[in-house]
Amino acid sequence: MPTSTMTHDPHQPRGLPRIVIIGAGFGGLEVVRGLNLAPAVVTVIDKTNHNLFQPLLYQVATAALAPSDIAVPVRSLFTDMPRVGTLMGEVTGVDTDNKLVHVKGVPDIPYDHLVLATGSVYSWFGHDDWARHAFTLKTLDQALALRSSLLAAFEWAESRTDPDEIRRLLTFVIVGGGPTGVEMAGAIAELAHATLARDFRRIRPNSARIVLCEGGPSLLAGFPDKLSAYARHHLEDLGVEVKTGAQVETVDRDGVVAGGERIFAANVLWAAGTAATPVAAWVGAETGKGNGIKIDEHCAVPGLDGVYAVGDCTYMEDAAGHRLPGVAPVAKQQGAHVAKVLMQRLIGEPLPQPFRYDDQGQLAMVGRSAAVADLGGRVKMTGLVGWLLWSVVHLFFLIGARNRITVYLNWVWAWLTYGRGARLITAIDPQVRRDFAHLDEIAAHRPVLPPAA
Repeated sequence: MPTSTMTHDPHQPRGLPRIVIIGAGFGGLEVVRGLNLAPAVVTVIDKTNHNLFQPLLYQVATAALAPSDIAVPVRSLFTDMPRVGTLMGEVTGVDTDNKLVHVKGVPDIPYDHLVLATGSVYSWFGHDDWARHAFTLKTLDQALALRSSLLAAFEWAESRTDPDEIRRLLTFVIVGGGPTGVEMAGAIAELAHATLARDFRRIRPNSARIVLCEGGPSLLAGFPDKLSAYARHHLEDLGVEVKTGAQVETVDRDGVVAGGERIFAANVLWAAGTAATPVAAWVGAETGKGNGIKIDEHCAVPGLDGVYAVGDCTYMEDAAGHRLPGVAPVAKQQGAHVAKVLMQRLIGEPLPQPFRYDDQGQLAMVGRSAAVADLGGRVKMTGLVGWLLWSVVHLFFLIGARNRITVYLNWVWAWLTYGRGARLITAIDPQVRRDFAHLDEIAAHRPVLPPAA
């Protein structure tokens, strides 16, 4: 751990309060936007150099979009904000007594105010050993690894003669029936049954088996029953096997055991639940369900001077005593509120009213020209209308005019032709070790496809 402290930046005014934000996701960026005119020096720390629009990450994993379509360099967002600096690095801890952030390989970073916006990770519910046999979907690297594995499954199947091996390669299991699981199941079904249908000579991609396993009684928990039923019906029309009440008992190199049934599959996607990143241990904060940091009505961490937290790494309840969901709107609204709190503190004004989440509804894509939308109250949409609303909302919140235009044109082209232009196989992420050919473990630098004979 570094023992030195980062010196003063000669390009920044001396004496200004120092605000450090850990995480450049939805919540972290919203804090920065609200502090644009603040009399303070702001430092944003993230382990990557880009901001990622996670709601469309599944489309990268299924070859509908390229990585650059849904991500932008963090530095490019702050070009016109001279008091905002960025640092790509891995935070290893926080010294709240001396107000220092420890970053791997660099001197400690001092702060006067600290905002934790580190997001969430997938939870394996006590079965961490399952992680080596399943994909998750939180980062671009994971999306690209999954994309390569999905596409390579068809390539490997084309060269196989054993019917059982072909069947295993062309079986895809998604664990978790929330929005990510539903969207992935529909996208894989359309990829197999439409996009790839005419590309192969020996196999029939439209014979691929896509299985969606949900431990609860219905898909899209939290959505109205009518919308959940619509999503299930549409997925089944696409050829997806929907298994509700199917608790996963095992995830291994052969596939999964769910609801007492062994499903042999070369590709398993885990989308069954999340937990906060272990940021609470950095600051010694009290946690709630899902390991989220408990925060007060102004998103401050009780007992820690100048420390705030927003987004998926937090635990906050609504007026009814229910935990706020781990979704982008919560992170954005909390981020905006923390920015107001900090601004008021900096200028010596009274604090704003306590934070209250404004639930504007929820959306989920089910497939081509089909989505479900619950806008709260009596407004519910399905089908083409829901899909159009889903598309408009996602384009609106996507960062960057170039990305909006590119994504829109890709969607139009895909809708007209069923084509997907990002069907490239690259090296599998070495951290996602997959037994693809069922022959041996894929080594860190082994390509997805075997070398030519």
